[in-house]
Amino acid sequence: MYDVIIRGGHVVDGTGEPRRLADIGITGDRITSIGELADAEAGRVIDATGRIVGPGFIDVHTHVDAQVFWDTTVSPSPLHGVTTVIAGNCGFSVQPLSDDPADGEYLMKMLSRVEGMPLRSLREGVPWNWVSTSDYLDAVDGTTSINTAFKVGHSAVRRVVMGADATRREATDDEIAAMCALVRAGLTAGAIGFSSSWSSTHNDTEQNMVPSRYATRSELIALCAVLADFPGTSLEFIPKIGPFDDEVAQLMADMAVAANAPLNWNVLTVHPKTLDDAFAKLGTSDIAEARGARVVGLTAPMSLDFRMSFESGFLLDAVPGWEEPMLLPHDDKVALLGDPERRAELGEIAGGQHAMRHFTNWAKMTIFHTVALQNARYLGRNIGEIADELGKTPWDALCDIALADDLLTSFGHPSTDEPDDVWAARLQVWRDHRAVIGASDAGAHLDMFFSADYATKMLGEAVVKRKMLPLEEAIHLLTAVQADLYMLKDRGRIVEGAYADLVVFDEQRISSNPMEMRADLPAGAARLYAEPNGIDRVLCNGVEIVHENQFTAARPGIVLRAGTHTG
Repeated sequence: MYDVIIRGGHVVDGTGEPRRLADIGITGDRITSIGELADAEAGRVIDATGRIVGPGFIDVHTHVDAQVFWDTTVSPSPLHGVTTVIAGNCGFSVQPLSDDPADGEYLMKMLSRVEGMPLRSLREGVPWNWVSTSDYLDAVDGTTSINTAFKVGHSAVRRVVMGADATRREATDDEIAAMCALVRAGLTAGAIGFSSSWSSTHNDTEQNMVPSRYATRSELIALCAVLADFPGTSLEFIPKIGPFDDEVAQLMADMAVAANAPLNWNVLTVHPKTLDDAFAKLGTSDIAEARGARVVGLTAPMSLDFRMSFESGFLLDAVPGWEEPMLLPHDDKVALLGDPERRAELGEIAGGQHAMRHFTNWAKMTIFHTVALQNARYLGRNIGEIADELGKTPWDALCDIALADDLLTSFGHPSTDEPDDVWAARLQVWRDHRAVIGASDAGAHLDMFFSADYATKMLGEAVVKRKMLPLEEAIHLLTAVQADLYMLKDRGRIVEGAYADLVVFDEQRISSNPMEMRADLPAGAARLYAEPNGIDRVLCNGVEIVHENQFTAARPGIVLRAGTHTG
């Protein structure tokens, strides 16, 4: 007798092979039979007639490290079919900590700045009562709806070892050795890898780069080398914004070789105009491959609709010449934008040719959120049109609106129904073995963009609407590829003996709804959110966690630990 039988569904097993009509028998947390089970008995039978049954989606790039404490459903990712998430990316884990409360306070402020998590929510919704990585993993284990895995973050480790000096100078040999010991302790406890960042967008609230950006090449390689003693671990790294040079390619190859582990870098967005650059970046993988190592690019399968503000300055600080202005204290930033001469200088820089030009094309942007009563008339309107109406340049119009809102104006490019050639360009990258689909950033940038729906958006747009690739291939690209990259045991495919992480959905309706704001964070803060269409049920470890777009009370998720759940 089975605990659960999923009967009558079309099984798309994650291997890329054609679908087949089959029943799935589940005993405990495992799939124990696939085939004709009409006469079998079960404690519960799920009717999947006319539905697809696929492996749960695996999201390899999230920042749910804090969210798991205030939202054990890890919403809305499971609603979109995700059954496993990997967090602790970009060097921004919340473990380890030290006995000094200042270190936890620093991490909270850093996360609020670089990952868009409301500081009041971090203070109210997270206990911050652990020190070691082991303590943190134990606190999360068995509390969530889905499986979680966590990396040890470089910035957290550097802060514990160096304190405030982590954002002032290079580390000494003894300090690097102490950092390596913390990484080793974290991996011993079951952390799934190590992450770091040299991204120019990563700056803290104290007008400094985040700790990992002060690391030398030798420090980074030393920390990566710790992973060589821990099979089943992985690296994640953000090298830079813009085109990669030979130095970046050699660095990532050296990191992967030192760790004897795969490295995925973040993030690759694809458009027909940038396709050549995308393949040039993917070409850095060839250098690592020639040395017996693996480096892959993490690609977002859809456009990210960014909502920026001068108050946060995030992303805008990656514009050449804008890093220092965007790191200014609030009042100094107000003074800068209010000074005609300095404003003009900043606008001239932004209007030049640079890799971030898409994010400074003010005339094409839309106003998403305002504060001041006189600005309400600009909501949802194009900045270029507003500028014409006011007789100003788009840059001046945006600055004046933002100053009236005390810099809280939210603006960016609106969502569009992208043409087929954009999706066709992405498809070329999805099919490249040097790329992996993900980049949801779930749990982060909560008021800036939303992409936790990447799987349903990809399926809805590329498979259902445009019929550009078979469903079987798409599911493979969302499940088995990620499981193989992170060496997850018995996940990512529907085979006998695998864990019963499953999603049951209508292949004609699967898609994502538009974004909305939802004020459900601790301390009353709000976040961007979207619900799916077409997903009937989601099971994690054999237990139903989503039923017709509603969460059940079950929390069967576990912490996936290196060496135990990876191989």
